[in-house]
Amino acid sequence: MTTDIAVPEDLWEGDTEGVITSWLVSDGAEVAQGDLVAEVMVEKAQYEIEAPLSGRLAIVKEEDEVVAKGSVIATLES
Repeated sequence: MTTDIAVPEDLWEGDTEGVITSWLVSDGAEVAQGDLVAEVMVEKAQYEIEAPLSGRLAIVKEEDEVVAKGSVIATLES
């Protein structure tokens, strides 16, 4: 089963976009539910994205890429 990891729509107010500043795990890595997998910067605030469940991470968007709220940045294969 594949699950999307998306930038939460309610993570911040105002701006509709952010930038992936870093991936905290490598593409193909096994992660557990709740593990921090990425950081997204909006203006001067840094937000952390968690894995919604356990599985193998497949990165869809790269570091320094602009991402909109709700956009898929990675998938998890469980």
